[in-house]
Amino acid sequence: MENLNVNFKLILFLLFIPIFLISISIHEFAHALFAYKMGDPTAKNVGRLSLNPLKHIDLIGTVLIPLASFSSGIALIGWAKPVPVNPNNFFNRRIGDAIVSFVGPFSNFLFALLLMFLIIILPEIQILEIKQRSILLSTVLKYGMYINLFLFLFNLLPIPPLDGSHILHSIFNSKFTERLMSYGYLGPIILLIFIYSPLWKYFNQALQFLMKIFLEPIS
Repeated sequence: MENLNVNFKLILFLLFIPIFLISISIHEFAHALFAYKMGDPTAKNVGRLSLNPLKHIDLIGTVLIPLASFSSGIALIGWAKPVPVNPNNFFNRRIGDAIVSFVGPFSNFLFALLLMFLIIILPEIQILEIKQRSILLSTVLKYGMYINLFLFLFNLLPIPPLDGSHILHSIFNSKFTERLMSYGYLGPIILLIFIYSPLWKYFNQALQFLMKIFLEPIS
């Protein structure tokens, strides 16, 4: 029975990977597209103005971390290779940086809305059945909805190098936010501390609240 559970979760994980790759690709594409519209062709010049997941895969964030999170049993966490942006090319540096930073998370919010709409209009479809356990299309789409809402909220955290820190710095340009941005190299360590701190509980509560709102029209 234990092996059956592992196999069932593994199949569900494998089915979910395409939505995960699409989600992070949409996020990075949105950054690249709006950077280009705001006057910075850097991402376009290196081929990142694309929805092709292969252009955005990061060995650690897209492969190793999701595998580790699956094997440890926690929620799927991961990220794509950051899109290169040169704010000096923007028509207006502060406004450009704020907009380009915000559209990444916002694109995940919009994709979550699209997945919710698909769940509503599509008939219930059984994708697979493993020893009398069914995997439904709606289940995979709900997982997709969850990860996109996670990406939306997580990337808005004001912790460098996440998008939220750029938005904060653009809106409240000060010595404090300037110093905050200079700690970007410590970002992974700060995020790790945050995830294992009591504050993570409040982040999860906000995520569950938002997910509940999205699930309301479906139920």
